[in-house]
Amino acid sequence: MPTTLNSVIATNLAPKVSSNWLNRDVYSRRISFSSVNCSLETTEDERWVKLKSGNDSLEICRVVNGMWQTSGGWGKIDRNDAVDAMLRYADAGLSTFDMADIYGPSEDLYGVFINRVRRERPPEYLEKIKGLTKWVPPPVKMTSSYVRENIDKSRKKMAVASLDMLQFHWWDYANDGYLDALKHLTDLKEQGKIKTIALTNFDTERLQIILENGIPVVSNQVQHSIVDMRPQQRMAQLCELTGVKLITYGTVMGGLLSEKFLGTNLTIPFAGPRLDTPSLQKYKKMVDAWGGWNLFQNLLRTMKNIASKHGVSIPTVAVRYVLDQQGVAGSMIGVRLGLAEHIQDANAIFSLVLDEEDVDSIQEVTKKGNDLLQVIGDCGDEYRRT
Repeated sequence: MPTTLNSVIATNLAPKVSSNWLNRDVYSRRISFSSVNCSLETTEDERWVKLKSGNDSLEICRVVNGMWQTSGGWGKIDRNDAVDAMLRYADAGLSTFDMADIYGPSEDLYGVFINRVRRERPPEYLEKIKGLTKWVPPPVKMTSSYVRENIDKSRKKMAVASLDMLQFHWWDYANDGYLDALKHLTDLKEQGKIKTIALTNFDTERLQIILENGIPVVSNQVQHSIVDMRPQQRMAQLCELTGVKLITYGTVMGGLLSEKFLGTNLTIPFAGPRLDTPSLQKYKKMVDAWGGWNLFQNLLRTMKNIASKHGVSIPTVAVRYVLDQQGVAGSMIGVRLGLAEHIQDANAIFSLVLDEEDVDSIQEVTKKGNDLLQVIGDCGDEYRRT
């Protein structure tokens, strides 16, 4: 790592936030990443990338199937129908699944699915299947036994000897137990119970601290969409310097970035689609913070023009745009397993190329919106507002 890195970080990653959504001290840290060597390799097939940190590596599909929608609030999930749907996604080449210990039956569904793959598909097929899970503990004392017990629960549910990726979340930065947890997770990785360690919803400052402590992090999962470009303002700079990559969620904003909401007026009761899922309600708040429904309609019209030009859908444009951003290895699309499918739209992402005119037209709209880094704070700060 160049000796000038410390001055670059001090200059480029200094906080730029001033809002009632975030209340923390300005920081300026000096750091050496000599023990951290993360990188990303794109395979010949653009749909695959390899996340690396030192000797750790994991190849994932760049479009990830997000399983938050199995946790309730999107419709009743039938286990058999859900697993059948997971097989259809995998058969179509969309073979990376993201779940969490707090996403209802998501890990259990993966366990049933992976056992069916073992029985019904050839060994080389199994090698492409990847299960990314999260551990979201309360901010209690992180002992070695407590961490191990929780990871063992996920391994048992998912029916795997070693977790492909464990993405760690922490609620309270005032409690630095997250460093203890990550060190114990590193021990479990060395024991073969975890293949790669990653983060979810960590901000730039804490990611920097974690890397300074020598934790071999390969990625950070963060909220990122055409509307929410916060990761590109500070996080992507640190990722560029260290090689840590981003996996994004909220990229289609729960479905708001789709034809379904084009031309709708949500201020008139019953005049448009209902915001009847947790994700739609969550991302409508982001729209309000960004610039409101009228500006969002302008964005949807622009994206529809681009989608029509390329013969794809608005969600396909939304994901392609984020995949093209600095530091982004993969983007997530929520799957309502057994209830709805978007396999065709998802696969169209890999062949879509946005030209300069497309990007300029999108940015002409988005520059009119509010800077969400100023309104909300850095990545993940929406979960830690004071």
